[in-house]
Amino acid sequence: MSGNAVEFVDVSKSYTSTSIQKNFDLAIPGGKIITIIGPSGCGKTTLLKMINRLIEPDSGKVLIEGKDISGLDPVQLRRNIGYVIQQIGLFPHMTIEQNISIVPRLKGEKKQHLIDRATELLKLIGLEPSRFLGRYPHELSGGH
Repeated sequence: MSGNAVEFVDVSKSYTSTSIQKNFDLAIPGGKIITIIGPSGCGKTTLLKMINRLIEPDSGKVLIEGKDISGLDPVQLRRNIGYVIQQIGLFPHMTIEQNISIVPRLKGEKKQHLIDRATELLKLIGLEPSRFLGRYPHELSGGH
């Protein structure tokens, strides 16, 4: 294992004649939080979608914990990656707790574990669970 949670190795991606990523390398150590900043169209979302195989690179490798993800089942891969979905990716008819818990629920986790984990994750990002678990996406500010 490389010690990195995620690693991009010589990754390239183009759409028609536009190169979005070219020979891109990045190692994200385990246990670290990073921010990807750049103007619209520079490839931020493309990079994130490559991690869960919603987009495949044209060349290069994406590694998770040292393993090349190109040979992994995409559905299983996505069910084992934690990421935050914003805006249109949230289910508007479901509470924040239900949105956070959807994948573990699909994996058969027990209800109390789902609640405990959702509570833990909200605390991790500085949101008070008693205020936010029962809210719906339209009740959040979205940073505005």
